[in-house]
Amino acid sequence: MISSNLTKPLRIAQVSSLWVSVPPKTYGGIERRVFHLAEELVKRGHDVALFATADSKTHAKLKSVYKYGLTEAMDKGEAYSYEYYINSSIQEVLQCSQSFDVIHFHLGCSAIPLSVLSKAPVLHTIPTAITIDDIWVINRYPDVPIIALSEQQLEPLPLELRKNIKVIYNGCDFDNYRLSENPGKYLAFLGRMGPHKSPLNAIRIAKKLQLPIVLAGAPLTNPEKIYFEKDILPLIDGNEVKYIGSVNDDQKNGLFSQAMALLFPIQWEEPFGNVMIEAMACGVPVIALNKGSVREVIDYGITGFYSDFLDDLLPLVSRAIKLNRRVIREHAMSRFSHKKMVDEYIKVYESIIENANSKC
Repeated sequence: MISSNLTKPLRIAQVSSLWVSVPPKTYGGIERRVFHLAEELVKRGHDVALFATADSKTHAKLKSVYKYGLTEAMDKGEAYSYEYYINSSIQEVLQCSQSFDVIHFHLGCSAIPLSVLSKAPVLHTIPTAITIDDIWVINRYPDVPIIALSEQQLEPLPLELRKNIKVIYNGCDFDNYRLSENPGKYLAFLGRMGPHKSPLNAIRIAKKLQLPIVLAGAPLTNPEKIYFEKDILPLIDGNEVKYIGSVNDDQKNGLFSQAMALLFPIQWEEPFGNVMIEAMACGVPVIALNKGSVREVIDYGITGFYSDFLDDLLPLVSRAIKLNRRVIREHAMSRFSHKKMVDEYIKVYESIIENANSKC
């Protein structure tokens, strides 16, 4: 159903990263958000063009400059520098920008300078932690509309640069996840096998509690591969510590169906952790270190618990297991439904278009 404020469908370009396909087969938070946006906008009658890899699956009009994800291409030695390909994708959308009502970039702040060349209004969702370079470019182009993933993500920005930036949380398609009302048989960890996600601390928590743990995810960079081989692989025994590798949506359902809780002991200021709401969608409580967006995503005592210190997470596991898993799912759905996310983005699109028309 098209928004009641519109007299006709919007022509919207969604510009994804090219690291992996849309939707991602396993890991890919940016590409998953883009997929939910594109699919729901098409369902509501909007005319959507998706700029992504050629192997992407979508009901939008697919536009691509490369056959599949650059992560895979680089692993095969078929590509070396990401910038060549993403700049070509940006060029493609800018060349036909007059044919859109709004262009939505999901590429980070580095795309802001080029996007001001667009003949259509633009919007940028910033998918990563904000760096000193991001601050510079946001300050240089203060009128470019930006969406953040959490309030925490905005903390590095001076207050005068924050005031025009809206926060829209990532959404989850809860229909893709099954409620599991049983308390489960093991703890779960799902994420990249790197020190910033800290599967090692998840293992330490499980061992201290004498509970089995199942790890899912993969190392993606060379430093992560070294960390995984040195610190994680020796602890995997196939019994108390199991490792199942990268997982797709069906496999996530299987992982969470018998999980007591999800451990999320991150060691960095993560702007938004999709895996938290995916676990909640299955009714699984989340136990997390209070970093990044954790305090914004977890409702303490309802969908999980968090603490500033690792050892303080240990007693929270038994409390989390007692939480009502149906309530966890329903509460998370009320906050993080992908439909709610799309509602909020449509309002922003309308506002941007209205502002652009008022300047004509």
